[in-house]
Amino acid sequence: MARPTRESDVALPDRPRLRPRAVGVNTWVWASPLTDTALREIAPRVAAWGFDVIELPVEHPDDWDPDLAARVLAEHGLTASVSLVMGDGRELVAADAATVRSTQDYLRRVVDAAATVGAPVIGGPAYASVGRTWRLRPDEREAAYDELAEHLGPVVEHAVAAGVVVGLEPLNRYETSLVNTVDQGLEVVGRLPAEGIGLMLDVYHMNIEEADLPAAIARAGERIAHVQVCGNDRGAPGADHLDWPAILAALDGAGYDGPLVIESFTAENATIATAASIWRPLAPTQDALAVDGLAYLKGLMPTPEP
Repeated sequence: MARPTRESDVALPDRPRLRPRAVGVNTWVWASPLTDTALREIAPRVAAWGFDVIELPVEHPDDWDPDLAARVLAEHGLTASVSLVMGDGRELVAADAATVRSTQDYLRRVVDAAATVGAPVIGGPAYASVGRTWRLRPDEREAAYDELAEHLGPVVEHAVAAGVVVGLEPLNRYETSLVNTVDQGLEVVGRLPAEGIGLMLDVYHMNIEEADLPAAIARAGERIAHVQVCGNDRGAPGADHLDWPAILAALDGAGYDGPLVIESFTAENATIATAASIWRPLAPTQDALAVDGLAYLKGLMPTPEP
């Protein structure tokens, strides 16, 4: 007698069969800035929970030691991604030459840190400090993108030599006026070599700026270099209104096979809470935010074949 057909055996039209992929978490969920001590404490916990990737922010290049980080990650079976941080004074557009040079130097050091820990991508808004906004006419925007490509060029060249890709991240309208959407991001990265730069998509920002998230992901296509995820309120993925199966199906359709990295922030650190506008806890605990998000995302994906 044939065994009964189970629902899980049937590819339902409204439930696409998703590919398995790695899931990671940014250390900003617990600490800012990341330090060697914090990484030693965080890494074994996230590995034990079942994360595959740990994302390491570089607020300042000397906050943590890349060589030590590489050893810690290897000890716990984790791979890495690296996030760049555009704080005050880091500008590649509409800035004086000295500021541009210092920003390029910072970004090159982030590339070097990524290469040391084996991270294939550095991601973030590599164009202007977060929170800086100004009005741009269409011709001024076009000129700004030309200027950005010119100033990012040496960084991208350095990244190519190091085997690292720069993931340019569009941010929402409250955090920048320069690159808000996938289409704007594509205008920038299209000016630079595809092997050295792509887009980093952050679902939090996309939820504000994109009318149709799966359609925007499809337009980004092969230029997607990295993906950050969280709930629409910066909480755990799944505890929100987003259509995660559709988002993951769109990433599959775009050919993106990299990790999904949960990025959120702790309200307990005054500096990061203010920078990210985290005025209340977004989960019962920061650990719960990470663990619940991991369980939800992994639950959407099939178990990889052994």
